[in-house]
Amino acid sequence: MRKPTIGLSLEGLPAIGLSAFATLVFAAMGWWLLALILLAVSVLVVNFFRDPERVAPEDPDAVVSPADGRVIKVDFAPDPVSGQMRQVVCVFMNVFDVHVNRAPVEGSVELIRYVPGKYFNASLDKASQDNERNILVLARGAERFTVVQIAGLIARRIVCWAEAGDILRRGERFGLIKFGSRVDLYLPDGYAVKVYVGESVRAGETALAVRK
Repeated sequence: MRKPTIGLSLEGLPAIGLSAFATLVFAAMGWWLLALILLAVSVLVVNFFRDPERVAPEDPDAVVSPADGRVIKVDFAPDPVSGQMRQVVCVFMNVFDVHVNRAPVEGSVELIRYVPGKYFNASLDKASQDNERNILVLARGAERFTVVQIAGLIARRIVCWAEAGDILRRGERFGLIKFGSRVDLYLPDGYAVKVYVGESVRAGETALAVRK
């Protein structure tokens, strides 16, 4: 698996370079209004693709959030792979959140499945069924954790660096979704959710659930 090694996601370097170059070109031409607008765009792009380090909770059984953002749903729903009713925690990322996704637990990547789809607002329930998405199943012993990257209204590209058979550490980067999106985490039995709807969470750092 390709692992980012700097404070910015490597996926963002082309967009950052293009916006910065355009800013310099318009400034050199004396078109200051456009240059200032593009400078602001460049700052926003850099902010979007930032990739800070995170510190996982001390509890080794804590399941960490796979995404930065706001919890929009804590409920039971059919797992998209097994069909089994399981607890699900849904995290919505707006354009100002860090969009790098991280493994909620340490485990082996058992399955990766890309599903093409539409681009409804990712905060809507139907987004988990209708939108473009990428499904990743992490196996830890007999337990299975299903992580679903869901494209949103603006996001049009899901990136997954992980491959089937990879061993991910808890909190390790495995992908990102560009420009506003959502990540759903389906939990195996035996876990208690520790977050509430409306709570802000941080990928790789906030404990979403703990073993009962």
